[in-house]
Amino acid sequence: MTDVGDAHEDEPAVQPFEVGEVPSAKSIRRFTSQAANARGGANVGDLLSSVYYAVISIAISVGLALGFAQAMRASLPPSPDVEAPLSLSLATLVVVIIVALAGALLSLAGRLGPVGAGGAEAAWWLALPVDRRGLLRPAARRLPLLAGFVGAVLVALLDAGLLADPGLRVVRVAATAALVAAGIVLVAAVGQSASVSRRSIALAGDVLLFLAPVAAVVLARVGWSVDEVPGAPWWLVVALVPVVAGLAVFVDRRLGRMPARSLRESGSVATQAVGAVVSMDSRELGRALTDGAAAPVRRWVSRLRTARGPVSALITADVVVLRRSARHVVQLVVAALVPVLVSTVPQLASTVGVLLALLVAGSVAMSATGEGARRAEMAPILDRLLPIDAKTVRRLRMVVPAVAMALWSVVAFAAVGRWASDVPGWIALGLASTPVWAAAAVRASYRPAPDWGGALVSTPMGALPTGVATVLARGPDLVVLCLLPVWIAVLLRTVNATLLYSQIILSIIAVAVASSIRTRSLMETLMDAQEQERAGARR
Repeated sequence: MTDVGDAHEDEPAVQPFEVGEVPSAKSIRRFTSQAANARGGANVGDLLSSVYYAVISIAISVGLALGFAQAMRASLPPSPDVEAPLSLSLATLVVVIIVALAGALLSLAGRLGPVGAGGAEAAWWLALPVDRRGLLRPAARRLPLLAGFVGAVLVALLDAGLLADPGLRVVRVAATAALVAAGIVLVAAVGQSASVSRRSIALAGDVLLFLAPVAAVVLARVGWSVDEVPGAPWWLVVALVPVVAGLAVFVDRRLGRMPARSLRESGSVATQAVGAVVSMDSRELGRALTDGAAAPVRRWVSRLRTARGPVSALITADVVVLRRSARHVVQLVVAALVPVLVSTVPQLASTVGVLLALLVAGSVAMSATGEGARRAEMAPILDRLLPIDAKTVRRLRMVVPAVAMALWSVVAFAAVGRWASDVPGWIALGLASTPVWAAAAVRASYRPAPDWGGALVSTPMGALPTGVATVLARGPDLVVLCLLPVWIAVLLRTVNATLLYSQIILSIIAVAVASSIRTRSLMETLMDAQEQERAGARR
């Protein structure tokens, strides 16, 4: 009698089967999409509803922005309000803004890839024995199309709002901007296919973004400006079409040469950035864009000679984080030159224009200085190791933002002082307001995450928690409330001792508020106190 175990040992471990043809890249993409849709729980009706909602929201937003741009253009004064030693035409400023937008787009394309495969796609697709071009085509088209759409809207709003009446000129300008924006992203994709590091592409965009306002200041100094931005003729639009199409074909042919490591890194950064945008987490978005172009290996290592104790070590860590981030350094310089440019354009050098320039540029610069605190909120390793209490840690985190914003204030408020004919007084007011910016940066960095377990509200961004606005307001609320003397001084176009002393007092209050380790808002604290009082009365 034959043993059962011996019979099983004689059988082959793998039964013979027929080897089929390797599936095409398109069929693999379709299978992946069908599997994701099957597990997503959505049907065609939900998809059409979301697309309809998105299209209507975008159309309404563009219409409102165009109406606001037209109203702003109609409200601009035709002649200068003040005589200034430096002057820049509005057309020159628009050209500078367009060049800066091109640099920002190139930097963003370098940080995001622009071609990438993240998550399961990178783990499964890139290892398959199929044509990689077919797998990467949707990813290669996504960013150029998005850049073309956003570029067309922004440049059209600039042209219609500041330079020309709506009509065929705006249509030509929008078409030209869309083609140029798509071409910039395609050029970055060509560089990626040639194994150019994403850091180099992003650095080229940062340099272009840095040179745009610097060139504008130089032009204002030498007194050279353009009177009118020439509109793009139709022959230029037609000529750009085959150029962009040729770049698209060239990129498509080189998709198979994309390094797998670059595709994985780009896909990971893009996935992280999209998740941060959907969840409205600006801190995570900043980390994704900063780390996406960080150098993997450094040629030299700092000895950190200034770290002599717990306090100096914490401050040194923030200095190193800011120094190693080229994007934030460029952001600081550009933000410092914004009030300079606005105050030199006669049509924009009004009280409202200067006030908006100060607040917007200050908020951008403030965000650049808080990278050390944002990283500490994500991974509080150094904060836990050093023998310093939590309140003192937050005060020390304000040192580097305060120094950086002091430098920003000297440049920005000096420009406002030249506009108001009182440079020393405005510089003193700017230095007095420096602690407010530093406190707002630290307060925004340590803000708590929204409560996603509570009630949700339907928005164009999807379902969001009811308290997300309160969370996002932590940090900007100090700018709004504690910079009231600056608001009043700009609107009155003067600085006096009362405003200066008031700003010093509010700066001290801002530092005290930002030093608090309480994560709940003032409204939530009051509501909890009322509930406790009611519970005590019932007992």
